[in-house]
Amino acid sequence: MNETIDVGRLADILRRAAAAEVLPRFRRLGAGDIRRKTSAIDLVTEADEAAERFIRNGCAALWPDAVFVGEESVAADKRLLEAVGTADLCIVVDPIDGTANYAAGAPLFAVMAAVVAKGETVAGAIYDPMGDDVMLAERGGGAWHVFTDGRRERLTVADPVPVADMVGSIGTTHFAPQARHRLVARLDQVRIAANYRCSGHEYRLAASGGLHFLCAASTMPWDHLAGALIAEEAGGHLRRLDGSPYRPGHVEGGILLAPGAESWRELQTALFPEGVDLSR
Repeated sequence: MNETIDVGRLADILRRAAAAEVLPRFRRLGAGDIRRKTSAIDLVTEADEAAERFIRNGCAALWPDAVFVGEESVAADKRLLEAVGTADLCIVVDPIDGTANYAAGAPLFAVMAAVVAKGETVAGAIYDPMGDDVMLAERGGGAWHVFTDGRRERLTVADPVPVADMVGSIGTTHFAPQARHRLVARLDQVRIAANYRCSGHEYRLAASGGLHFLCAASTMPWDHLAGALIAEEAGGHLRRLDGSPYRPGHVEGGILLAPGAESWRELQTALFPEGVDLSR
């Protein structure tokens, strides 16, 4: 268990940031409040930046020795990304996961944070501002759904099923063109392959049994660390696409999550029968 940072208090900071900065701006953003970062599908809004400042200040007040790594902070200073895998204590934050949904007025976005200690993810929280509840985990302590009234329900991933019956989420955006073409051609082997444009909600669904698998090429820490820990503590099997462990310092190599090791191997064989090559 993580004794350095109380994940419940961290989740409360996320909740307060959403109430103060995210929800009041939802469906009220002006044209000047939304900007492109790297492409038309990579956006940042005034709410992202304000929420990150709120969370950073809240974390600094409680845990001044922790390095704070926010998605928008890294956009301004990429050197911060190195701290995720090397710092003694690091808090990794996505102030609005699913910004494209949020900017479009779609109610599918989340606020996420992970705690990394000496290269290992030890806690994570995914807060849903629309539902006003949080899924969280501490390493070794299981994964939990915590409701507004204080109720707690233990999270468990879906039971294993054959690949042909699997329902999951696949993000193909960051695969190289040929790798994407090969992958898309094989998606008829699963029952449903969708994409919600929000890692937070995809991990929430997987950790609570609503999806059998997740697959993504990009593994930026703010998108995956919290959800990966929650899903694993709920019984899921998550590895990089080549089968190696996913660590906080990894930003490439993709990830694949399934209900268990055997399901993972079956799915990896079905989707990547020729091996994993994301470069072409």
